[in-house]
Amino acid sequence: MSLPQFPKDPSELTREDVINQILSSIAMEELGLSHIINAEGEKLQYVLGTLPGVTGPDATIDDILKVNNSVQSLLETVSQSQLFLKDKMAKALSASTMQG
Repeated sequence: MSLPQFPKDPSELTREDVINQILSSIAMEELGLSHIINAEGEKLQYVLGTLPGVTGPDATIDDILKVNNSVQSLLETVSQSQLFLKDKMAKALSASTMQG
């Protein structure tokens, strides 16, 4: 995955270019969040011993509950981020036409 490229001279950007850059940044954040969600799923699989090709230590009920709380907390944070990104995207899309 590569980093986004921005023009050296921002004055070359049109309004539509800027909106496209904002939408691209939202897409990159969404991609990052999907990787985080996937990692959390793999963490649960590891603790439960169901991760293909990996054998971890036997987990106790306490271990499973701790990991579950950790995953739940992170998913709540991801959900909040999703709401923020949804709002950011809606504002970018509604700004695509000249107002006034």
